[in-house]
Amino acid sequence: MLSVTALSALAAACSPLGALNGVNRLTPGDGGVRQLVDGAAFGPDQRQRLDVWAPSGSAAALPVIVFFYGGSWKSGDRSGYGFAARALAARGFVVVVPDYRLVPQVRWPAFVEDGAAAVRWTVANIAVHGGDPARIAVMGHSAGAHIALLLALDQRWSVAGTIKAAVGLAGPYDFRPFTAGGAADLALGNAPDLADTQPINFARADAPPLLLLHGTADTTVLPRNSERLANAITDLGGRAAVKLYDDVGHIGILLALSKPFRGKATALADASNFLLTALAPAASAP
Repeated sequence: MLSVTALSALAAACSPLGALNGVNRLTPGDGGVRQLVDGAAFGPDQRQRLDVWAPSGSAAALPVIVFFYGGSWKSGDRSGYGFAARALAARGFVVVVPDYRLVPQVRWPAFVEDGAAAVRWTVANIAVHGGDPARIAVMGHSAGAHIALLLALDQRWSVAGTIKAAVGLAGPYDFRPFTAGGAADLALGNAPDLADTQPINFARADAPPLLLLHGTADTTVLPRNSERLANAITDLGGRAAVKLYDDVGHIGILLALSKPFRGKATALADASNFLLTALAPAASAP
């Protein structure tokens, strides 16, 4: 097994997906967790598949997280994110990790449509796998956080009402203008109205509670994205909080979900504690 130092070098030297596959293969996983579903279809395309993870042996219906990975809307595969699913499941959640269609196969809004379809699959099917369809949150990293927050805030995707909380890791929420030929331009630049691609434009007082996590050393997606979205929500009277981690970068905040890197940032504890509170069962009437 690689040391933390060696894994840090791997993360720095490899592509993000390569680093995450390395984390999956070479680090100790969280115990007491099992994969219940491998590749269930939520649409006809081969990219419209998802996995489900859950704690072992739980009898009660558990809160649910639909986790969207990042990759600039052009790369990524659910197989690289078992470490994140296991970490969250070990904290008491049923975790759904969907793939979604990517650039250049598709452009805006196909990946958000796929995210909405994955949430609808979760509502319809998660009870069979021990999850509570009335207690669903979305969570994502980078481009996945962009998808997650659009689903939670923009009611046109027809799933916002089923999403009870959202957590974003290093997400882009207010990032216009796009750099010509850059990842955002290639993925989102075809939108008839570019304002529709920005989660901040759907801030509302009745949004589900949000927790936006960001590293101060992130130069890929600047922390001001999280700060501006949280301010937009709270200015309207909604509930949103930001937590910044000193000296943590764009990939580092995601790696902090894995065991060897949890000393770098408390992202796992912060996200899971927030969601356990936000998704707590409603109190029974006396």
